[in-house]
Amino acid sequence: MSSINYDLKKIKAFMFDVDGVLSGDVIPLHPNGDPMRTVNIKDGYAIQLAVKKGYHVAIITGGYTESVQVRFERLGVEHIYMRSAIKIKDFEHFLEKTGLAEDEIMYAGDDIPDYEIMCRVGLPVAPADAVPEIKQVANYISSRKGGEGVARDVIEQTLKAQGVWMGQEAFGW
Repeated sequence: MSSINYDLKKIKAFMFDVDGVLSGDVIPLHPNGDPMRTVNIKDGYAIQLAVKKGYHVAIITGGYTESVQVRFERLGVEHIYMRSAIKIKDFEHFLEKTGLAEDEIMYAGDDIPDYEIMCRVGLPVAPADAVPEIKQVANYISSRKGGEGVARDVIEQTLKAQGVWMGQEAFGW
């Protein structure tokens, strides 16, 4: 039984912001000035499983580091938008590229740059520590903070609702 108040059988795509959603909102800096992010292993497992099960997975982030690009490519994510100054433009590109309807998409964001997308998708999701404006437009507020399993939470609930959580693909990377 899902704790998300949405028809999860509609979902065909998972989209995520990075900083504050897939990584924590406190990020150490490398001596060269690059942010050094941590990621949640269980989020990674759920993301790669969703890809194997045929879901579209996308990352839309204002930041850029090669390590983020490499991490999500290795998980099988095809749609990676980095240095996204105005996220809604990349969201519209994703819609054009995939042909999906807005109500088939889950988007998880935590701060103001995510607001426009969250007002358009079928299932807007916020981490527990998102800013108040984002929590107001979220259909579901995860019990997890950014970087602590938000992706696993929503992907697992969705795949379970669709009856595809367990299966041969679940037992490997």
